[in-house]
Amino acid sequence: MVLLTGGASGIGRATVHRLVAEGATVVAVDVDAAGLAETATGAAHPASVAPLVGDVSDPALAPRAVAAALEVGGRLDLLVNGAGILRFEHSHEADMEAWTRVLDVNLTGAMRLCRAALPALLADGGGAIVNVSSTSARFGHPWAAAYAASKGGLLALTQTLAVEYAAQGLRVNAVCPGSIDTPITGAFQLPEGADARLLRRIMAPTGMAGPDVVAAAIAYLGSDDARHVNGIDLRVDGATHA
Repeated sequence: MVLLTGGASGIGRATVHRLVAEGATVVAVDVDAAGLAETATGAAHPASVAPLVGDVSDPALAPRAVAAALEVGGRLDLLVNGAGILRFEHSHEADMEAWTRVLDVNLTGAMRLCRAALPALLADGGGAIVNVSSTSARFGHPWAAAYAASKGGLLALTQTLAVEYAAQGLRVNAVCPGSIDTPITGAFQLPEGADARLLRRIMAPTGMAGPDVVAAAIAYLGSDDARHVNGIDLRVDGATHA
């Protein structure tokens, strides 16, 4: 049984489709009800997707989502924290309300889900958590201070939980996508007056890849094939930062 956030589009949708194709049942969470419906109907087995509309920054969402997963599947084996928002701006012009919103969704929202899901995961021998971080957590990405800070925090959270709960059978890993074609990256606009040459450091030499490549990495980290993989951040970036 899988609980996944950010399931309405991009990496989240691709991951739902991948996991369902491999036999999983998924409670998919997102604020976008229409997008969730499209995710479900596009899956190999639509009945294996249970959409749940909600905002991960809402403190009431995490326990409700975990309860939904337990009701649908009777247990929880994998939590995928994929919900995220991105804002591009010059850091000296940063909107601090927007900064708080990005961290609340990308980092605090993930922590809320982890906190709520841990008892259910540990009750069945540990299971796994996969957090969707970003290459911006490891390498400087211009104009994305809030996003990079949130994703860096998510890596630290990943490693902390991995060490804290490893002896109880839980595995906690992260994927760090880069140069992935998603609605978030598609909405990118260069801030006014920005130096376009800085884009080179965040672009893969092979170009953009589809979200399916990240979904494959998440499926691996959430599977028994990765039973001895714990606390890592797996870059999926086409050698952008090699």
